[in-house]
Amino acid sequence: MGKTKIKNRLYKAFIYLLLVILAVIILVPVGWVFLASIKENSEFYGNPWMLPKGVYIQNFIDAFQEAKMGDYLLNSVLVTGMALLLLLIIALPAAYVLARYKFKGSKLCNIMFMGGLFINVNYIVVPIFLMFVNGDKWLKNLIGRGFFLNNMFVVALVYAATALPFTIYLLSGFFATIPKDYEEAAFVDGCGYWKTMLRVMMPMARPSIITVILFNFLSFWNEYIIAMTLLTGEEQTLPVGLMRLMQAQQAAANYGRLYAGLVIVMLPVLILYICVQKKLTEGMSLGGLKG
Repeated sequence: MGKTKIKNRLYKAFIYLLLVILAVIILVPVGWVFLASIKENSEFYGNPWMLPKGVYIQNFIDAFQEAKMGDYLLNSVLVTGMALLLLLIIALPAAYVLARYKFKGSKLCNIMFMGGLFINVNYIVVPIFLMFVNGDKWLKNLIGRGFFLNNMFVVALVYAATALPFTIYLLSGFFATIPKDYEEAAFVDGCGYWKTMLRVMMPMARPSIITVILFNFLSFWNEYIIAMTLLTGEEQTLPVGLMRLMQAQQAAANYGRLYAGLVIVMLPVLILYICVQKKLTEGMSLGGLKG
């Protein structure tokens, strides 16, 4: 056996070992949380690595009923769904036009969206909050009620607006690599700009669109700072509700309910990832090949 083959095998063995270690580092804590969520509270005072004696579903019932995790879950579903819908309605046509057509101001638009990639939303959440406070004061003087604070649609709009730079950057990079022959063939068949975009370009961009949806879903679903700042009343999203649950249950030493809340937050993300995992891999591979 040559030295080169031995080196290759050692290199592969090292890579596999590294991947196994990374998988263990990720899977063990996730599995531990799932098991902890079905333990009775008394089981936490012994060995934390012991398997549960049974399946204690009451933790999830308490989390949904007493800690209002069901309400928070519904709010997160609404905000995330609206934010993704708004984002796709705005970003898909914008990315397509910026990638395929040159017009007056297109270069400036591209530069502004690229600049948005370097602005962290956590740095501008206070100015956004102050603008909404002033807007609500003006509306209350005008019509007697506010609109901007404690409004799920406004939170979704802020999510979508702050995700536009990354989404347009990703989608326009894909649209720019599609040969013009497809558009010319569509024009010959009588398609206008909208039909060409909707019936030809978007189906071809489906893997990239799914990638964008998954990444932004993760971002919106786990977002905490904006939701905590703009939703100042009882109506909250899941991350803020989970933080309240953690503070309450740590004080009460009710760990089963706490870990049930963590599972409620993680489960939709895992289900979505399992459903779109194949498409996500295709989209990322496609982007890598074209890049």
